[in-house]
Amino acid sequence: MSFGQLGLVALALYVVFLAGIAELARRARRDASSADHFLAGRELGVFVLFLTLYATAYSGNSLLGYPAEAYRRGFSWIMATGFMMSIVVAFHALVPRLRPVALREGFVTPGDWVRHRFGGESAGRALLLAVSLLMIAALANFLFAQLKALGLMAEQVTEGLVSYEWGVVLLAATVLAYETLGGMRAVAWTDAAQALLMMAGLLALLVWLLTEMGGIAGISAAIAQLRPAAAAVPDAIERANWASTVVLMGLASVVYPQAIQRVYAARDARSLRRSMAWMTFMPLTTTLVVTWIGLAAIPRFAGLGVVEADTVMPRLLGEWAEAGPLAMGLAVLVFLGALAAIMSTADSVLLSLGSMLAGDLLGRSHGEPATARLGKRTAAVVMVAMALLALVARDITLWGLIELKMELLIQCVPAFLLALHWRGLRARPTLLGLVAGTAIAVAGVALGAKRVGGVHVGVIGLSVNAALACGLSLWGARRGSGPLGD
Repeated sequence: MSFGQLGLVALALYVVFLAGIAELARRARRDASSADHFLAGRELGVFVLFLTLYATAYSGNSLLGYPAEAYRRGFSWIMATGFMMSIVVAFHALVPRLRPVALREGFVTPGDWVRHRFGGESAGRALLLAVSLLMIAALANFLFAQLKALGLMAEQVTEGLVSYEWGVVLLAATVLAYETLGGMRAVAWTDAAQALLMMAGLLALLVWLLTEMGGIAGISAAIAQLRPAAAAVPDAIERANWASTVVLMGLASVVYPQAIQRVYAARDARSLRRSMAWMTFMPLTTTLVVTWIGLAAIPRFAGLGVVEADTVMPRLLGEWAEAGPLAMGLAVLVFLGALAAIMSTADSVLLSLGSMLAGDLLGRSHGEPATARLGKRTAAVVMVAMALLALVARDITLWGLIELKMELLIQCVPAFLLALHWRGLRARPTLLGLVAGTAIAVAGVALGAKRVGGVHVGVIGLSVNAALACGLSLWGARRGSGPLGD
């Protein structure tokens, strides 16, 4: 049996496994409420919560996009481990304040916090709408990236037996089916299995590469000889980009809707604290590993194009499979781990999209069973739209999609982090800041100026955003209730 045929069999068995998990989750549901469907009845324990956080954080972007970016940029991409650690640090500024309020008020969506904190007056409603639209746009982008990654993995690892197009369509349908049937329980349970597969598979691939290429010293020497610029000391602009990326990823990731909803879904504060503590070490076992995998690909696949570099991971699996039956079996394990990581993020994104579209954008009550049904239907519409887009828009890199998403998402940070820690922050200044920051980020991307001196336009936008929100809130407080005092 060839590697492609074995990959196809593994893919089919994995889809059957997911269908079984979805049915078990459907039978375990307690009622038809939004809290049960979108938050698994708020009963995720420490082990499942940790694994679902891990599987969601390390997605198709991590498994395909990060090795590709390491291949394109060389050793300067080692900073990816640092920005993934910054996400955990930023969460410690969010979780202790948000969790007690969410539990007391029964939050289901990120918009519930905005509604609670800024009230139902005109400025508060407009801010809720703006935050929701930005988060939904970021989630749609995220879903699009996962579907592209699914198609790439399916095509490369099955050696064309499943085309890119069929990979996108079939796996998108699988994600939609088990998320609709089982909700957060199905998502969390499959995430747990997927996370274990991913960790084992990545470590096995790295060990093979290190053994084949003479360890870290051998890989480094080969890179320095073939592409000296990839091993050069970063210049001032690249170092500025390091700092900018740490800020961008650390702050934007903390307002991921799917991550916020897992804060809501934890069984208790102790489970959440322990899960977050375990997450602290995951960049070393995942991001650092995929970075070295991408670096090892530089001497093995010289001359790949910018978009073509996104196939580095499956190309390595194909080479590994040629080393013998054991290597082929391990390569398929890595394939399943990578596929699992991508699907775990896609299902989480789809779940958050459904809840936000129904609850935050359309304003439906979380207590009504019809809200969960509406969330499923609207999420299905978005899934179909993103699948169609993934079929026609292939010439976009996964890392480019990550940056675009973060440039938008980071503009929501003041409405969460600042609002949690400073009671003086007001709705209208926060809205004005968000609009200004988003305009700067969108203009930079539209004009092709995504960085200024190495600094992301989204980070520049956030600086203007926060300055306006804080400055106008202080000014409004001094003037008393007025046009900026909502």
